[in-house]
Amino acid sequence: MTTYPSVNPDLDLVLERTVDVAPELVWKAWTTPELIVRWFAPRPWSTSSCEIDLQPGGRFNTVMRSPEGEDYPSTGCILVVEEGSTLVFTSGLGPGFRPQVVTGDFPFTAVIRIEPAGNGTRYTATAVHADASAKKSHEEMGFAEGWSAALDQLVEVVKGL
Repeated sequence: MTTYPSVNPDLDLVLERTVDVAPELVWKAWTTPELIVRWFAPRPWSTSSCEIDLQPGGRFNTVMRSPEGEDYPSTGCILVVEEGSTLVFTSGLGPGFRPQVVTGDFPFTAVIRIEPAGNGTRYTATAVHADASAKKSHEEMGFAEGWSAALDQLVEVVKGL
């Protein structure tokens, strides 16, 4: 298992919850593009497309659509894949670990941890930022509310599988 640096409260945002679905279903929801488009953006936003090449250096690309129909593409790179337990991707790199310019917002790295917890899953999503101002921007965009709503939607989707 890969060791990750501890969370830095000055730079990182964390959503940690236990959900009542099996870890393998949470993993499937995070790694299957056809499922990601069903839950990834908090309503009334939506995800119009998703491409994943599930390997280090592979792409993690999504397009979020606003309620007004405006598209917001995000291109990223997968850093770590630990089957069933950990997915790490970043918007700071493109596929093949190529550095990229991030337009609009700020680059961040997402660390998704999935662990068995009784009959459910202990879910931890950490957004790692380069500086305090990026963390503050992400927080003000509604990180806690948005990522929590998306997790609720993920649970709803996998319960219907």
